Amino acid sequence: MTEYEVYSYEAFRKKYRDDIRPVEQVRVQNLDQDRLAQYVLRRKQDRPHFATLELSRLYDLIGVTKNGVVTLAAVLLFSPYPQAYFPQLSIIGTHVPGTEMGLLDEQGRRFIDSKRLEGTLPEMLEQAVGVVRNNMQVSTRIDPATGRRIDRPEYPLDAVRETILNALVHRDYSIHTEGMPIRLTMYSDRLEVANPGGLYGRLTVDQLGKVQPDTRNPVLVTAMESLGQTENRYSGIPRIQHAMAELGLPAPVFANTRSGFSVTLRNSADVTPQQAAGPSPEALPKDPKGLLAFCRQPRSRAEIVAYLGIPSAQYALRHYLDPLVEAGAVRLSLPDTPRSRKQTYQTVEERQKKRTV
Repeated sequence: MTEYEVYSYEAFRKKYRDDIRPVEQVRVQNLDQDRLAQYVLRRKQDRPHFATLELSRLYDLIGVTKNGVVTLAAVLLFSPYPQAYFPQLSIIGTHVPGTEMGLLDEQGRRFIDSKRLEGTLPEMLEQAVGVVRNNMQVSTRIDPATGRRIDRPEYPLDAVRETILNALVHRDYSIHTEGMPIRLTMYSDRLEVANPGGLYGRLTVDQLGKVQPDTRNPVLVTAMESLGQTENRYSGIPRIQHAMAELGLPAPVFANTRSGFSVTLRNSADVTPQQAAGPSPEALPKDPKGLLAFCRQPRSRAEIVAYLGIPSAQYALRHYLDPLVEAGAVRLSLPDTPRSRKQTYQTVEERQKKRTV
């Protein structure tokens, strides 16, 4: 086991509370006093007897301080700029042009959008939802029965919000991971949110949304509930699942390791048995560049890239050639060694004829 894996095991067994670990360089006076006062007022409304306590004692009870020292939770919730103390406790929001990192678009860009999101937890939550909203596509159709316009987003925003919120409040905030940001990555076919720290305690992936979990950061979770950011009723995972189903999208995929946890939301429906069997000639991918005609004679990769006239060879092959190969419209001369330098590509004439009839 790595040092971090040993720590993770001990953190649950010994009930370490990393969300209220003291931050010695911060004083209560460094926090946003208006936000802090509003939070204290909310907590007093929840528990009227808090009103009788001295403020310093109350701060200790609700996790703003620990033995008089400001906690990490207070910094993340009430500091004017938490990243001044913890630069990597942020979110990296990235939109890439393909289905994997490193692909380039037609303009040769590696990223369509890339931002480092900073601020308090509520601020980062809203910014991250905004990144997804601004980068996702929205399809529009007209209801034939009513004539009303119906917009269908690529992802349900309530599922997106719950996914990001879970990452913020349930990630590992120990010293072992304070240099690791949450990563929000939008691909052409999916959205992935990954946070440091695997599932906490005894919870397993198949139990998500079904059993009450152990809570890694109870002060943060309670504070976000008091601030109106979460219900803290263990309904987040079911809401994500229901929101995806309501749009006819695949169920979210949860992946857990000892050092990290991720949620994947796909933006298209599951593959049907008919699709798995392969497309009919009439259902071949679109061929806007006329590759099927060009490849009636065997062509090399270099010839195809030159014909397409796109600066990024990787983009050209991924977006124009590969879909035709996967659909069976173009065959490889060396199928057992697909990456061979001697590889050539040729249109399957029978399919081409059926397509042009």
